[in-house]
Order: sequence, then structure tokens, then C-alpha cells
Amino acid sequence: MIISVLAVGDVCGQPGLSILEKRLKTIRRERGISFVVVNGENANVVGVTPDQCDRMFNAGADVITLGNHTWVRWELKPYLADNVRMVRPINYAPQCPGRGFGIYRTPFGEICVVNALGRFTLDTNTDNPFVEVDMLLKELDPLPKIILVDMHAEATSERLAMGYFLDGRVSAVWGTHTHVQTSDACILPGGTGYISDLGMTGASHSVLGIDVNQSINKFLGDPPMRYKSGDGDGKMECCVFDIDTDTGRCVNVEALRIL
Repeated sequence: MIISVLAVGDVCGQPGLSILEKRLKTIRRERGISFVVVNGENANVVGVTPDQCDRMFNAGADVITLGNHTWVRWELKPYLADNVRMVRPINYAPQCPGRGFGIYRTPFGEICVVNALGRFTLDTNTDNPFVEVDMLLKELDPLPKIILVDMHAEATSERLAMGYFLDGRVSAVWGTHTHVQTSDACILPGGTGYISDLGMTGASHSVLGIDVNQSINKFLGDPPMRYKSGDGDGKMECCVFDIDTDTGRCVNVEALRIL
């Protein structure tokens, strides 16, 4: 059986939440999507609140992954601890609330979703994501057929290395964080679907989701200030991975940009 998994790029601010709420359920229906993973760590522009998580789940997300802004909103901590459909990076310290992976029962078998945080320029005070994911795959028994990995990282090289490191062992690896969709959606030699960055779900006319003038003025030397999202219409950037439930292998990858 072939199922379609949709991975949605970083939701950024109100424009990102709005287009997700407007379009996700329609896309699920029209494309026959069986499972949706949304990266939601920028729904509050920086960080995400429990109310915003609820909005993303109500919009059609099955699982929400996070990243380097996980701890910006402290009110998220109890929500992370209680909600098994929230997955934060696996390589944060073990005493941190929440979980770095989740296993979800579906009509077509179990799906494991893993979130990992890159270390290049993001947070050196984390464990090695390659080691942590490798240990998880060796410890899970039984190992779900379908395993999905969100590699939240700055460097394309680190994300691509993770893709090849996990090739043949997981169904799909996608990158998040840099908010620009890459053109390298493919199936790696071992059967793992891959894209270096899903892109962003946020304001179409913005600088990575942030107000254009604020971003320009920052580069001109303005003092730091709280980011505000761009205005106007939103876009949703995402990727569809078609996966064989018998083998766990990806058979097709398609990047999408929905306006």
C-alpha cells in the first residue's frame, strides 16, 4: 500500500497560521494525504504558544515538530510534557520536558516521527543529533516501518549528511529552519525521501517571514527589536512523500508551494 505523507515547512506568524487553517484540510482531501507533520516553532514568529499549537492541530496537523526556539515561550513546557503529538529535538538534555520522538498508531501501521536539531551555529549545548538518532533506531523494538525525521538545522551540509546517514533506515528526512524551499527533493539510493529544506509557511512578501522593512533596517544597523511577521497573503511550502507501507521506502517526492 502506498500512502502520502505531507511535511509542512516552518509556520511563521499569523500569515502562516492563517493559510494553514485555510488550505491544509483541502490539500489533505484533494491529494489523499494520510499523515501530516508541521514544523510549528515560529508560529509566534519566535517560538510557539499552546493556543497556536491547538490551532495547527485543528487545521489538520497530526504531529508538530519544533527546533531551536522551543524554549522561548515558557508556557509551552507543560504542554510539551502532556501532548504526545508534540515532538521537540531529540538531542536536548533528557531532563527537558517533552519527547524527541513519537510513535503513532494509524490505520496503515505505526509511524515514528523524530525531530533533531543541528549544532552548526544553532546550539552547541546539545548532544550530537547523529548519535542520538542512531541510538534511537538501534533501541526501538519493534522498529516501525515508517520513520520520518525533521532535521532542523542551519547548514545544508549537516542536513544532507543526515539524509545519507539515515538512507535506507528511515522513510524520509527533511530539513527545516532556513525558510527557503530547496530544489533537491529526491529519493536517496537506499530508498529514503529527502529535501534539504521544506521552505516556510508564512507571508509571501517578507524576509523569511519577517516584515521586509524591519529586516532591511536590521541589516542597516538598527538596534535589536522583537521580530514582527510580514503582512499580506501567505504561502505554504511543503513536500509530499509517497511511502510504501510494506517496505517503509519512499517511492516519490514532490515539493509544493501553495498560495
